[in-house]
Amino acid sequence: MSIEVKNLTKTFDDRKVIDDISFKVNDGEILAIVGFSGSGKSTVLKLICGLIPYDNGEIITSEGDIAMVFQYSALFDSLDVADNISFALHERKDLRKKFTEDEIRKIVSEKLEMVGLKGIESKFPSELSGGMQKRVSFARAIVTNPNTILYDEPTAGLDPMSSTLIEDYIVSLKHEINAASIVVTHQMSTITRTADRVIMLYDGKIVFEGTPEELLRQETPYTKQFVTASLEGPMQMHGG
Repeated sequence: MSIEVKNLTKTFDDRKVIDDISFKVNDGEILAIVGFSGSGKSTVLKLICGLIPYDNGEIITSEGDIAMVFQYSALFDSLDVADNISFALHERKDLRKKFTEDEIRKIVSEKLEMVGLKGIESKFPSELSGGMQKRVSFARAIVTNPNTILYDEPTAGLDPMSSTLIEDYIVSLKHEINAASIVVTHQMSTITRTADRVIMLYDGKIVFEGTPEELLRQETPYTKQFVTASLEGPMQMHGG
C-alpha cells in the first residue's frame, strides 16, 4: 500500500469541499478521480502532497517521495530542460550534495529517455510543444524516483494525439517505477486508457467507486450523467 486516505475532510469558507472520503491506492496501481468542475478532485491531490492542510482524517503514504505533475506543466521558462528536470537535485537540502554534476546529467538523460525525449537537455520550454512540455514535467516529477505520482488534469489543453501519447506515458511510468498513481481528470479517454480503478466525487463525497468498465455501464444516475455529459441528473454544476 502506498496511499491510504481515511475519513478526509476539508472546509473552505464554511463549505465542505472534501466530506469524509476514504480510499486506497496500491503500488503499481492508477486511480482516476473524476467528477464535474468544483467537485473537489484537485483539492484531494493538494491535501495528499501537503500543499494545503486538511481539517480531519488521515493520509498514510509509504516512505519515499510524492511527485506532483501540475495541470499546465509549470516549467521554469528561464531554465533549460536539464535544469528544470534537475531542479530538485540541486535545490533540496537532502539531495543537493548527494550527486556529482556528471551523475545529475546521467539521471536527467535517463529520465528524458523514459519519456521519449532523448537529447533535448539544452532546449528551453518555449522551444517545445505543449505535449513535449508535459513530458518534461513527467521527467522532472520522476527525477527523485518517487513511489507516489499525482497527476492534475495531465491532458488538459492538448490535442487528441498528444493526449493519447501522454496517457501512454502515464501507463508506461506505472510499469517502469511501480508507483502508486492518482490521475485527476474529466476526459473519458484518460480514464479508460490509464485507470485501474475510478472514484467519482460530487459535493466532496464519493458517489461511485469501481473500474472504468463499470463506469461506462452507466448503472447509477451519477455514472450515467457523467458519461453522457448530461445536464439532467443528480449532479448540478456550481458557480457561474
